[in-house]
Order: sequence, then C-alpha cells, then structure tokens
Amino acid sequence: MHAVHQLHLYRKSLSTTTYKSRGQRVIRCQLCQLAKPFCICEISPIKEKVETTAGFLLLMYDTEVLKPSNTGKLIADLIPDTFAFLWSRTQDNPDLLAVINDEQWFPLVVFPQEYAGDERKVFTNTVICPEGKRPLFIMLDGSWREAKKMFRKSPYLDRFPMVSFDVKTAIQAVSGHCQSENNSQLSPVGQDSRYTVRKTELEHQFSTAEVAARVLDMHGETNNAHLLDLWFDVFNFQYQKGVCQRNKGNVNSIENYLSFLEKTY
Repeated sequence: MHAVHQLHLYRKSLSTTTYKSRGQRVIRCQLCQLAKPFCICEISPIKEKVETTAGFLLLMYDTEVLKPSNTGKLIADLIPDTFAFLWSRTQDNPDLLAVINDEQWFPLVVFPQEYAGDERKVFTNTVICPEGKRPLFIMLDGSWREAKKMFRKSPYLDRFPMVSFDVKTAIQAVSGHCQSENNSQLSPVGQDSRYTVRKTELEHQFSTAEVAARVLDMHGETNNAHLLDLWFDVFNFQYQKGVCQRNKGNVNSIENYLSFLEKTY
C-alpha cells in the first residue's frame, strides 16, 4: 500500500457521508479503484526493479483522492519515493513541509510556464539538479481550476523553480524511442492526451500521470517515462470497461505494457 492508497483511506475517514460520483454503484478494487472484474493490481509494476533518482509529491485537492478516475496513484505504483498530501489553504502540514525541506531533494513545481513570475527559474527541456540533489516533482493534482487555485495560494511553493513543457506540441522524445518489432509505437506519448475517462476543461490538457511521464523523460529517465505512460494506457482502457460509455482506450494497452516490461525490466 503506497502513499496515495494511504491518503485515500485517511480522506475517507474524514467523510461523514459516502462520496458519490458517476459509477458509485460499481464494486471496485480498493487499491487500483477499477471495477473488480477489470482490476490491474496483479500486473502492477514491481517498484523494486525500477531504478530512479526522482521523487514525486502529489498535492491533492480535497476530494481528488477519492475519485476512482484519479491517475496520481499510477505514479505511486511506479516511483517508490512518492508522497501524497491533501492541500489546505489555511493550515500548514508539518509532514509536507518536512519533505520539501529535506536536504536530499531539489523540489520543482510542475506547472505551465505562463504562470511563472519574471524572476522564477523554469526548466522547459532538461531538468538539471544541483550536485548531490534528487529532483522532487511537485504535482498539483485536481481539476484545472483547482490546480490554479493551489498554485496561487501555496506561498511555500513560490521559492521553488518550475518544470513545464509546451502542451500544444508536447515533447517528441518519448514517442520516438519506444518501438515494437513491427515498428509501431508502444508508447503513444506525444501531442495529445489519451485521457478519455474525464472531460478535460482545456484543449491539450493532460492527466497527472501523463504529465509525470513527460517530466521523467525531461529528467532523462526515458524507460521509466515509457513504463508510466504504458501503465496509464492500461488504466485508461480498463477503467472504461466498467462504465456505460464507448471505450476510447487502447485495446492493445495490456499487451504493449507487458511486452515493454518484460524487455526492459
């Protein structure tokens, strides 16, 4: 059970009523939050085999962690050093502050460059950490409106540099490096999001896991970026099997994911 699972249980313990959303009658796996017949826990990445220097801190907007469609948990499935906290505008969280103030980390806020102040450092191609530091990518996890609110009203994050990429063109590295034997792309990271579980508010808007995959690639961990992206595809396809809508996911997602996992890890 990783940090997002634990935060999910904690947030449920605070609720005085049952959280209701679309698909609330579906009987779900308590970990992956998919309908039980489509659970993917048995094929989840083995984190002990993943070599990474990156860490992620998910700052989650209130009920976001309760949403079965949330993709932040997919990051924690892969990256051992993933932290998850509920966001609060008025209350300091000492555990959160302890993580971002830990000397081993080089915290970076992942957010669009257009919101950076003139004096703020923004990495847009390659993430470069000071010697002896590991990158801690801070993800503001919620709807676009909620993420903007968290960005504006979290002054303790203002001192950290940002990581951003052009969402209209994205990055080409991930989409070009992973090919199957028949020369078709296993990992479709590229210009457009494949997140079809929720309707996004903006054109070219990516899910949290898709953004994390691009960030890992910017950090130079191309294989981990591919794996997270393929794992996202699995989740995206399996989730839609349990809802009453046309499945727009990748029908080859599990095959592609397992093939890459076997060859690479």
